[in-house]
Amino acid sequence: MKNLLAAIMACTFCLTLQLQAQDFDNIEIVTHHVKDNIYYLEGSGGNIGVIVGDDGVLIVDDQFGPLTNKIEAAITDLTKLPVTFVVNSHFHYDHTDGNENFGRAGAFIVAQDNARRRMESAQVLASGYSQRRYDEVGLPKITFFDAMRFYFNDEPIEIVYNGPGHTDGDAQIFFLESNVVHTGDMFVRYVLPFIDQNNGGSLDGMIEATDRLASKINDETIIIPGHGQLSNRDDLLNYREMLVTIRGNLVRAKVENLSPSEMLDTEPADGFAPTGDGTDAWLLRAYDEYR
Repeated sequence: MKNLLAAIMACTFCLTLQLQAQDFDNIEIVTHHVKDNIYYLEGSGGNIGVIVGDDGVLIVDDQFGPLTNKIEAAITDLTKLPVTFVVNSHFHYDHTDGNENFGRAGAFIVAQDNARRRMESAQVLASGYSQRRYDEVGLPKITFFDAMRFYFNDEPIEIVYNGPGHTDGDAQIFFLESNVVHTGDMFVRYVLPFIDQNNGGSLDGMIEATDRLASKINDETIIIPGHGQLSNRDDLLNYREMLVTIRGNLVRAKVENLSPSEMLDTEPADGFAPTGDGTDAWLLRAYDEYR
């Protein structure tokens, strides 16, 4: 059953990519103002964080390569200065496929150590999708393990590894003076967050990373999630509560020694996600963590 669901999910992701490839010409990059000189760009893929100023432009993630020209055009509406730094929140293609284009243009790419290691070779994601190896020009040239801080456009920027969660190379990017954070896919505003168990991710890790993030922000913090609209600390805590509740239901099923199909019959995500193959596949992958 798990193999069948994995195959279905893999086919779905491949089809999605094909459709995206056909539709890139129709994708519009929409600019949203966050605070002061900080923005985020919405298009296809993860939200792109942007800070502009006299030092140039720093972006968080870069979506898909075919969208680079549109992304650059949106940034040009904010400033005529070039992109100096690209910070990857993690290695997944919908956040990093533009790396090579920005690298060729002279931007320095920054990521957590494990994220670069994942990009150095092809990876199979927990969804079944095969992500290609990145060329040298698209690999991060600056990496860190726990945290790094630098000052850009009069803003202290701290990039933090809160441990494995979504993947084993997640970074959260804090714009400290402005009290804004880009979370990458450790926090998203769609129903169930994709967890890449094939590449170091886990439900436990997601919850622990969420706890660490919640301890570092306050009620005034503006959150740019990996996907979805601007959020706040209450949104993050509600998201955490969802994950904790589902985990409790899965652990209870394990204690009762339920088979995967019996576990699904208990509807562990009831009230949080619609029933269906997508939710079932997510629950099966998470249940494997506790069996």
